[in-house]
Amino acid sequence: MPSRHETGWDRIYHRYRPECLPWEIGKPRRVLAELVDSGRVEPGKTLDLCCGAGTNPVYLAKKGFNVTALDISDKAVEYAKEKAHKAEVDINFLVGDFLSLPFKSEEFDFAFDFGCFHHVEVKDRTNFIEGLYRVLKPRGIYFLVCFSYMNGPAWNHFRREQLVELFGGYFEIEWIRHVSSLEGDRVTRYFYEALMKRSINVKSSTTK
Repeated sequence: MPSRHETGWDRIYHRYRPECLPWEIGKPRRVLAELVDSGRVEPGKTLDLCCGAGTNPVYLAKKGFNVTALDISDKAVEYAKEKAHKAEVDINFLVGDFLSLPFKSEEFDFAFDFGCFHHVEVKDRTNFIEGLYRVLKPRGIYFLVCFSYMNGPAWNHFRREQLVELFGGYFEIEWIRHVSSLEGDRVTRYFYEALMKRSINVKSSTTK
């Protein structure tokens, strides 16, 4: 039976250095910096979902956010801890599954998700969304960046109306925009960015 280091995301991070991975661009995501610099997202208790090698949570911690960062790969978290140590910031890093968030209800003011949701299997999407809803405070902010249909047909390449249908029952969607990004492998990819607030009155299996 193969070890966890030979499969999935652990295999990727054990085989390749972060600088060899397209999504590890070595600087905070532009849109995240825009949200912080504009004051649209203010320092508070923050969850970075699928944090990878830690560039975004380190940026947030340097800006005064109280950051918890989660990834399923222990090697990715190892890289992230090294980055945080060099930056002299304190971050609560966890190796864990985004379908079983090990946090109290209404714990976070802000959740940042670059490239996490589009890896959630179709059958698990409601579970993911309800788990996220549970751990965010009322009116807490969720910022999503996910693959767009413009990358070509795939089960996890979304259209705007799909995102509205999936998240609209749990979040107030302030805006959704379509963007392109030149990634670390010098390939342009297309994404949807969505800024949402946790709705107050939602009856779901996680809130009963």
